[in-house]
Amino acid sequence: MEFVIEWYAGCCSMVNDKALKMRKLPTGITGLDEILLGGLLPGSSCLLRGGPGTGKTTIGVQFLAKGAKSGERVLFITLEENEAQIRKTAENLGLDVSGVSFLDLSPSSVFFTEAQSYDIFSTAEVEKEPITQRIVEEVGRIRPKRVFVDPLTQFRYLSADRFQFHRQVLSFLRFLTDSGATVMLTSESSPEAPDSDVQFLVHAVVQLESERGARSLSVIKYRNSDFFPGSHAYRLSERGAVVYPRLDPKKYGRPFETKVLSTGIREIDNLLGGGIESGTVSMISGPPGVGKTTLGMQMAAAGAARGEKTVVFSFEEKPEMILARCDSVNIRARYRADALSVHSIEPVSYMAEQFALLVRNMVEKEGVKLVMLDSARGYGIAMKNENPDAHLYMLCKYLRNMGVTVLLTVELNNITGNFKVTENGISYIADNIVFLRYLEMRGEMKKAIGVLKKRRSDFEKTLREFEITSGGLKIGEPLTKLRGILRGEPQWV
Repeated sequence: MEFVIEWYAGCCSMVNDKALKMRKLPTGITGLDEILLGGLLPGSSCLLRGGPGTGKTTIGVQFLAKGAKSGERVLFITLEENEAQIRKTAENLGLDVSGVSFLDLSPSSVFFTEAQSYDIFSTAEVEKEPITQRIVEEVGRIRPKRVFVDPLTQFRYLSADRFQFHRQVLSFLRFLTDSGATVMLTSESSPEAPDSDVQFLVHAVVQLESERGARSLSVIKYRNSDFFPGSHAYRLSERGAVVYPRLDPKKYGRPFETKVLSTGIREIDNLLGGGIESGTVSMISGPPGVGKTTLGMQMAAAGAARGEKTVVFSFEEKPEMILARCDSVNIRARYRADALSVHSIEPVSYMAEQFALLVRNMVEKEGVKLVMLDSARGYGIAMKNENPDAHLYMLCKYLRNMGVTVLLTVELNNITGNFKVTENGISYIADNIVFLRYLEMRGEMKKAIGVLKKRRSDFEKTLREFEITSGGLKIGEPLTKLRGILRGEPQWV
């Protein structure tokens, strides 16, 4: 995924004209700038809120590292973790913080060994003034363009009550922004110390959540600016936080010429009324072992033989197994090897938005014209997100808008019995539906192929015998004298 991250870093600069005119300050976090339509408004404040381990400090360090790399003066005000630990973390992430100034206000070991206590005055009254003075002096000395405060929650313990805390934070933020700084700060909300009051004081609020290993990010407020709403996936990698905006198909599209594409087998083309149209989604449905992947690879190979860049994503089998099977049925010999590639996607290895970004990269940067997803069930297992069917629909709609032809295999649980197209009702995704079926004919187990749906043209209403041989796929004549196939009770008439 490294090449995806590098490509996406450049992709984030493709924001709308309004955002560019506002000259926003890039955050340095891949994907977050796209959600913020360019970044943060100069002189504004942004609150990162979330529980422990959600990556708030990591995002803040990246925010400062981006500024330092651009030659800006930046300041990290830490009230919890000491400077040495933060620098070590940044080093492990490969972030250069040599140009970052630190104001370390975290408690030292001396505080514990000297057992400081205040019997007459409260801790807030004693600690507040020296901390405030140090912040004023450091900001005045550095004149930073970016400031990161981690965590703001500690200021609450320097205030006698909520009213004083509110006024103190508002005054603090105004002091920083009036000095020309763009501020990012963190908070950890809890029932004992809610941060709802802080959300009213800042220009932007970014919510970070982590549940059962799936991380999500959402912008819940951005004063004086629009933003990309909704929940977006992100992950904490060895290179820091990487954000994957959710795929909105309406934002993408390009003109393309609709062509009728051959499957490479005349009889299947006849079933489909000539073939499948470019820029459509074709679903290949059937029970286990009936030949869905092999048929899909035949159709993909036909695209590669035309010179179309084709990519196959397998969620269940290794690429070498698929290609070996293609060799055994004489499919692989019919196309240029450089036009088709097969990628294996491991179970629970991707977030749906992350996988969509991988596909986008191949379509928009590498010119892929045909995508095969094998299979819909495997896709759901591989993705960490809830409701994978909705993400699959958005991905297919995006590909259709971009003029990319999609092949999607769908596995059924039952080998015989009442006819079904899918197990989870996702047939609405498809423009074309090709189904494979087991038959018992004259005491032998046979297979049949038919077309159930085709949106853009008429199609053959009969079924044909379907056979996988060493010489390729063989399609028989229409089975006009067979009845009851869809009921699972075929009978000769």
